[in-house]
Order: sequence, then structure tokens, then C-alpha cells
Amino acid sequence: MLWFEREFALGLPGWMLPNVIERLRGTPERAENLLGGVPLEQLTRRDNERWSMQEQLGHLLDLGWLDLARVEDYAAGRSLLTAADLGNRKTHEANHNARGCEELLAEFRAERGRFVQLLEELDAETVERSAIHPRLNKQMRVVDFAFFVAEHDDHHLAAIRRLIRKFERKDG
Repeated sequence: MLWFEREFALGLPGWMLPNVIERLRGTPERAENLLGGVPLEQLTRRDNERWSMQEQLGHLLDLGWLDLARVEDYAAGRSLLTAADLGNRKTHEANHNARGCEELLAEFRAERGRFVQLLEELDAETVERSAIHPRLNKQMRVVDFAFFVAEHDDHHLAAIRRLIRKFERKDG
């Protein structure tokens, strides 16, 4: 299913936030485990016009700024979260296939570490705040936002796994 077609069950209980943060903290390791040992020619191979494995990973890295900005939106008490570039221009222009996968993984691990740290440092009042997600046009509390990011991570990790399986069948 396409990301923009997904619907999200919002209204998670606040006690779920540490669990969701743990899931977010683990995404870089899961990406490393998934991509480790995949040959370079497969890491950078596109499936028609769909992003390659490295581009999928690079996209998660490219959105790190947005995740950080949205935590700041909550901390500042803003009523509307920072909008994403729905055309994903940054990912399309980044040429992630020209970079090393290890470099992308290291940058993603560092960026995600900053995001997790900011989430963990939020006080109880900020954690309970809500703001409108601009694309979904729905109120999201911090736990819902964190869950949304974790779901986005998994969406792209699943896309990478599909490519691994597809290329193994073709090349095997």
C-alpha cells in the first residue's frame, strides 16, 4: 500500500510513548541488519521507477530534519506541525546511490539518536500537547507523532525487504 493512502489509528495512550521510542531507537540497527551483506549492485538497483534500497534508507535520513522540527513544534506549543515536502524533492535530488551504504547508515544512526534523545527529554506537559498534522489534518499528540514516524520507518524497511526478495529471485 502506498504511504499516502494509509490511515492511522490515533489516540494511543500516553504510557505507550516509551515503547514507541524504543521502536524508533531500533530502526537504525534493523536497517543495518537488513542491508548488511547485500551486494552494492543490488543496494543501488531500482525497481522500475521505485527507489532503490539505498534511496529508501536515504529517504529516512532526509526526513530527520522534519522529525526534529516537529519535536520543536510540540516543545514550542505550536498548533500546527511543520509540513513535509510531499514531493520528496530532497530524496530525488540527493543521489543516495552514489554514496556508500555504511555512510548512510552511520548518518541515519546519528540523526535518529538526536531525535530519540529529544523525545526522551520532553517534559510531561509537552508530551500531552497536541498539534495538527498538516497532511492528515488531524490532531496528534507526541505519542501519535512518534508512532507515525515508526510506521513510516517500517514502511520503508518493508520496501527494502521486498527488493531484497525480488532481486534474490531474479539473481538466484
